[in-house]
Amino acid sequence: MSDVKLGINLWSQASEWPAFLAAGRRAEELGYDSLWTWDHLYPIQGSSNGPILEGYGVLAGWAAATQRATLGLMVGANTFRNPALVVKQITMLDHLSNGRAILGIGAAWFDEEHADFGIEFGETVGQRIGWLDESVDLMAQMLREGVGTARGDHYRAEHVRNDPRPVQERLPILIGGAGEKKTLRTVARYADIWNVSMVTPDEAARKRDILLEHCREVGRDPNEIELTLSVGPTFIRDDPAELELVRQRYVARNAGAQRVPVMGTVDEITAHFQGFLDAGFRHLIYHQPPPYDVETLERFASEVRPALV
Repeated sequence: MSDVKLGINLWSQASEWPAFLAAGRRAEELGYDSLWTWDHLYPIQGSSNGPILEGYGVLAGWAAATQRATLGLMVGANTFRNPALVVKQITMLDHLSNGRAILGIGAAWFDEEHADFGIEFGETVGQRIGWLDESVDLMAQMLREGVGTARGDHYRAEHVRNDPRPVQERLPILIGGAGEKKTLRTVARYADIWNVSMVTPDEAARKRDILLEHCREVGRDPNEIELTLSVGPTFIRDDPAELELVRQRYVARNAGAQRVPVMGTVDEITAHFQGFLDAGFRHLIYHQPPPYDVETLERFASEVRPALV
């Protein structure tokens, strides 16, 4: 049996809970290993006007409605919440899901939602990445030791406890991002899982090698870090004309979303993903925007996955 893990990132924008829930349930029925969604307050594809489901509420709903797949945000916005509170939230999700939670976290990037909600955004990307490093340090202490103290300049926490502890002996921390000097060093120091997105196989391999160098510098065994890859909207059809109709429905539903989808036959989709497996990324996560395409969900699980080696 292949060791390839398969995940789905269901877009929470332009969606309604019944359809979102049904798509997550169907993915688990088909054997998907992980279910993910965004952590945004406004839509991020196409127009920012429109509905979007809140991330942690979505995960709690999935926890009650599924039994096997792991659950996480791809990725949580570090700026949105106090990191100690995030640990309490993800620990609660771990209990609700009987040990299936993953703490996904990233530096955040969408300035409009921060401005409108009055959330501190920072002055530079570098500053936010620094905040992320501080935050994950505290999160790791609380998750792995049960108590933590903030050790940077931005956050304040003194011997903050996480009680009860998670169901999992080691609840995984996933860090999303590929900044070569700072983010990947934070990954090397703290992450159990690393996610990179919107790259070619060659770019993914180069980022992997930089991560390996950071691991050597901080004394971390790189085999302790699972490599995951995110790919944008993906659609499978045999007929190019039908595939174009699927693409048009996706663009129309998502207010003119511009993210170019990965589209093609089973053989074409398999070839696209195989390059990332060859680069060492064995957990593949693709996006599904509304209206959620059940044919792609089913054919990726039953036809593409078995062909990946």
